[in-house]
Amino acid sequence: MFEKILIANRGEIACRVIRTARAMGIATVAVYSDADARSPHVLMADQSVRLGPPPASDSYLLADAILLAAKETGAQAVHPGYGFLSERESFARLLAENDIAFIGPPPGAIAAMGDKIESKKLARAAGVSVVPGFIGEIRDTDHAVEIAGGIGYPVMMKASAGGGGKGMRLAWSERDVREGFDATKREGLASFGDDRVFIEKFVESPRHIEIQLLGDQHGNLVYLGERECSVQRRHQKVVEEAPSPFVTPEMRRAMGEQAVELARAVGYFSAGTVEFIAGADRSFYFLEMNTRLQVEHPVTEYVTGLDLVEQMIRVAAGERLSFGQDDVRLDGWAVETRVYAEDPYRGFLPSTGRLVRYRPPAVSADVRVDDGVVEGSDISMFYDPMIAKLITHGPDRIAAIDAQVAALDRFEIDGIGHNVDFLSALMQHPRFRSGEITTGFIAEEYPDGFGGAPADTALVTRLAAVAGLIASADAARAGRISGQLNGGPDEVSAWVATIDGVAHDVAIEGEQVTVDGTALVVDAPYVSGQRLVEATIDGEPLAIRVVRKGTQWRFTTRGASHRVSVLRPEIAALSWHMIEKVPPDLSRFLLCPMPGLITAVHVAAGDRVEAGQPLAVVEAMKMENILRAEKAGTVARVDAEPGDSLAVDAVIMEFE
Repeated sequence: MFEKILIANRGEIACRVIRTARAMGIATVAVYSDADARSPHVLMADQSVRLGPPPASDSYLLADAILLAAKETGAQAVHPGYGFLSERESFARLLAENDIAFIGPPPGAIAAMGDKIESKKLARAAGVSVVPGFIGEIRDTDHAVEIAGGIGYPVMMKASAGGGGKGMRLAWSERDVREGFDATKREGLASFGDDRVFIEKFVESPRHIEIQLLGDQHGNLVYLGERECSVQRRHQKVVEEAPSPFVTPEMRRAMGEQAVELARAVGYFSAGTVEFIAGADRSFYFLEMNTRLQVEHPVTEYVTGLDLVEQMIRVAAGERLSFGQDDVRLDGWAVETRVYAEDPYRGFLPSTGRLVRYRPPAVSADVRVDDGVVEGSDISMFYDPMIAKLITHGPDRIAAIDAQVAALDRFEIDGIGHNVDFLSALMQHPRFRSGEITTGFIAEEYPDGFGGAPADTALVTRLAAVAGLIASADAARAGRISGQLNGGPDEVSAWVATIDGVAHDVAIEGEQVTVDGTALVVDAPYVSGQRLVEATIDGEPLAIRVVRKGTQWRFTTRGASHRVSVLRPEIAALSWHMIEKVPPDLSRFLLCPMPGLITAVHVAAGDRVEAGQPLAVVEAMKMENILRAEKAGTVARVDAEPGDSLAVDAVIMEFE
């Protein structure tokens, strides 16, 4: 077994590998860019080596620098994590040539499966079902239009070397191909150094199902069940679960056996994943093979009881698998959600900045948090916007989903936008809970964006009850402090709690709280300044994140934030006469919706524009975002040009 390994990655996956290595008694070496000098993975490792400036091309993608770090620290093996160099055949060969083990598959398998075009040819030869499409070089946009028309719309354009949802465009028409082909090429070149694109038929109402493989260097290969990864946004996975509510035992066996045959055809060993697209009739087609550890591997670990990182390390050290296919059992259900630095209330725009407050939910046997940040960490524009992964387990699917909702309510994140409310809303959505999901689920259920999960009458009543108790606790504290304007010895037992503009009468008598005539038994321990209230209402738990906003509060729970005002009845009667401040009209400006780089400006001062017309392109997190005109108008002036790095809400142009 290795005595020391280097982790050629950052963030949560680097921390994840370090934890397993430490449990195995293996010393670890971290590498880092200047942006990550004080990151948790650096502090966790036994040694650390600086690679270079923040851009990945100057740090985490420098194979020679990582090789040198391994040699200087005496690391005998390198674990690449996912992303960066994890699927670079040249990196695996470089390590092998220098007698350093690569904790992953052999270089030949990486090369065979890393090229989406060649991998489909190999899959077809191995007897694996393949999606109809064009497998070959595409000369230019006109050629792409010709190919798409021949296949039949809709089609998917994909960067050949792509992954992680990047370098992908769905085209429903010739216009979509002409507009998106060059952007797909640019994203492929920027993210993977390869601008080749292929086109294939888009299977409508599809599910994204993947098979986890594990093999050793002695020819043993097993599949570890499937993962359902259909809940995606812009081809980026948001929720994963194991097993799938759609897959039957017969389908699981067929998919697993095809995946094993494909892996065997390329001499595969280590952990790997074969991704399939499945139709409503349970037909399935090969998409690609990821020759690395997947982001969503924890759900497989929960249901199989295996540590996949440990298995990868043991395989790289030459050990045989200690079990066979007949030994694989699936126990219960596991669900993973990805907590991203993005603002779902503003069209899921990327959010960067400092984690002013970061308190993940408590871990337990059935709640796991994989993260690579701490309070005070910076979420940088240079890397993936993931903050953490939340994984829950239960005896059945609904139990695992309910555990997600409860844990998400206990996430405390301030300083940047995040998608915790959105994830909770997904977990509560009737269609998700029924298991009737496809890759179009988010687009279909949230066509106008996300505005928070709906709150029923019962939840609003409970929020009003807790608001009354908090107001009473604050009033009692004020009464004990000399000089408080409204302080007094008498306990306040009557309030008017206004939730999102609707007033509710609250009366408190011990643990009984009556809201609009409905009596509840409430236990909600609270002290002034507390940010998370753990309440029990009529015997049921409810966690609420509470933040004071001037004279009001923001209560966040069950996938939505609520504006809350709590006043004494006599003051509430007068509050309706207050005039609300009208926000300024910014409709004349095109504002930068996220921190990013302006890569193109399509108009100039004096140009007439129509609704829907592209105005500018902003690149953030390696993704291009086209900004379009919301209405017809004339450009008065342009304040930004290609190459400018802009902050959120910076003015790009003004209209007359």
